[in-house]
Amino acid sequence: MTILTDTGAETLGDRADYHALNAMLNLYDAEGRIQFDADRRAAHQYFRQHVNRNTVFFHSLAEKLDFLVAEGYYEADVLARYDFEFTKSLFKRAYAVKFRFPTFMGAFKYYTSYTLKTFDGTRYLERFEDRVCMVALTLAAGDRTLAEHIVDEILSGRFQPATPTFLNAGKAQRGELVSCFLLRVEDNMESIARAINSSLQLSKRGGGVALSLTNVRESGAPIKQIQNQSSGVNPVMKLLEDSFSYANQLGARQGAGAVYLNAHHPDILSFLDTKRENADEKIRIKTLSLGVVVPDITFELARADEDMYLFSPYDVERVHGVALSEISVTQMYRELVDDKRITKKKINARRFFQTLAEIQFESGYPYLVFEDTVNRANPIDGRITMSNLCSEILQVSTPSTYNEDLSYDHVGKDISCNLGSLNIARTMDSPDLAHTVETAVRALTAVSDQSNIACAPSIEHGNDRSHAIGLGQMNLHGYLAREAIHYGSDEGLDFTNMYFYTVTFHAVAASCRIARERGVRFEGFERSQYATGEYFAKYVEGEWLPRTPRVAELFDVAGIAIPTRDDWRALAAEVAEHGLYNQNLQAVPPTGSISYINHSTSSIHPIVAKVEIRKEGKLGRVYYPAPYMTNENLQYYADAYEIGPEKIIDTYAEATKHVDQGLSLTLFFPDTATTRDINKAQIRAWRKGIKTLYYIRLRQLALAGTEVDGCVSCML
Repeated sequence: MTILTDTGAETLGDRADYHALNAMLNLYDAEGRIQFDADRRAAHQYFRQHVNRNTVFFHSLAEKLDFLVAEGYYEADVLARYDFEFTKSLFKRAYAVKFRFPTFMGAFKYYTSYTLKTFDGTRYLERFEDRVCMVALTLAAGDRTLAEHIVDEILSGRFQPATPTFLNAGKAQRGELVSCFLLRVEDNMESIARAINSSLQLSKRGGGVALSLTNVRESGAPIKQIQNQSSGVNPVMKLLEDSFSYANQLGARQGAGAVYLNAHHPDILSFLDTKRENADEKIRIKTLSLGVVVPDITFELARADEDMYLFSPYDVERVHGVALSEISVTQMYRELVDDKRITKKKINARRFFQTLAEIQFESGYPYLVFEDTVNRANPIDGRITMSNLCSEILQVSTPSTYNEDLSYDHVGKDISCNLGSLNIARTMDSPDLAHTVETAVRALTAVSDQSNIACAPSIEHGNDRSHAIGLGQMNLHGYLAREAIHYGSDEGLDFTNMYFYTVTFHAVAASCRIARERGVRFEGFERSQYATGEYFAKYVEGEWLPRTPRVAELFDVAGIAIPTRDDWRALAAEVAEHGLYNQNLQAVPPTGSISYINHSTSSIHPIVAKVEIRKEGKLGRVYYPAPYMTNENLQYYADAYEIGPEKIIDTYAEATKHVDQGLSLTLFFPDTATTRDINKAQIRAWRKGIKTLYYIRLRQLALAGTEVDGCVSCML
């Protein structure tokens, strides 16, 4: 195996600096056209001028693998599961594809963020094909056929593992394969201390962490019956923020954390005030992300212009014997209001939503979780009480209890995010969509199976029993534009509905096959709507067909069979008999770096610009053209600010019907937007059945080059 070499005579353009060539994307040619060819030449020159000169040369694959294992770069156990002849054939299979990055950004992002480097960071030890093979060998765990399938799906661009998996798999010096984690915090010092320790441990290993603070007693609540002793949730937030700053992953990046609080917690306004631009430094939260859990009753009170009561979690648990997060505030609201044993205070409901919009206007925060929408759609026994750093993970958790020495009295179930995404355009081009989906499900299941999270026992406990995964999607806008369909149009909405409908069928079928093969179901399957058949009712009873001729044509031309009601009946019977291996199957993260190396539009939201501008470290500005964009089809590439929040919400609502977890939904507003516009969008999202809202982005922030810090685990 050798480093990349090129042949042919050099031209003046070839000798141009790759950075300068890439920058030509931002300059129109003499005819007013975008210079796409300049970016392709930039990618070519990047290899000639930089990658080839800095890649370690090996005479053969055997020499390379022996060196990387002996020197502590690769995990010997991964390669030991296969004989060398198979490993050699897998690498040959990968290189036969003759993969080339179609954009400079894709190549640059891969070599700066993913590929294996020498320990001093100066030279490259892998090409893209090498990384793909090591990921496949790791996840397949000795299964030759699965390893080949994973290589095929990644190199075709149909499936892309999330950053932690793609970055770490097969490496000896690595973090975990998991994207992020969710932790409950209960109303006692032991739980708070354990949460801080777990956050440090998980952050050190490369994962972002979200925590629910809903059950922590409010400021001024009694401690041991002594009144006005509790400091509330804000000091806990400060401790967590400092923890994430300290666990900075060897200086590579700061740890990432988020905290969620129920809208009816008495500290909700002070919680939100920590993100105000003019907040006192003593209370200001700079790097921690904030999320608010909003029940239906909050919207109903605002609609009626009533006050909303905030309930002491200490009193709720004392009176009802369960934590505030474990009750439905909507169902119990009037009872809680009338119960004189529960301390409460009131604020104006409309003013609360106004405050939400004001702070989102200033900072992009908080994220929103529509609690009742989420739990109505939840097919698993138990309550969902929070989300993650990117607001797409929605899973059931249960509390842990502790002894005085902080050892576990009872280990509850917390949550890990095992993520990867399909490229919608390439998946529609797949010769076998069902096979593509199944390979992705099996690859993500391997991430769950191979995760070692002993540093946080509740996370490990939850992962081992749920085998939950989050199959995501990206490149919706790229695909629609390629097919001459406007984002948010009737045809765009129709396609989104039918695509997610079809993927869902094959994802459930794949999980059922794994359960049948292994004789293992996720814990609690018998109490789920999959077991009762309730989950399948809408598919068996309804008629799910394309509403528009264009979408029917797309599936027909691609040779993709849309599942029928009979198909669903048969699948429901299979699931009833064999169960599902994975408690959760789908979640749509924002994606970011993996979109660049896969040449996709991010997630299922619209592009932010036809030619995106990113600041990339010492290199400065790097330009990225939208996938499939040409000078002839620019009309289909309206950006998110032009498209507006309504069409984005409507698109996500179509996908949400079929996704068992959540979708990371960012709303984009023009520079003329007001807080009223943000409130209207929130209400529209809630009414449309959206489960969560991620960031709020305003046009002037984007034009100024300001980027809101996102989820470093899911988005990168």
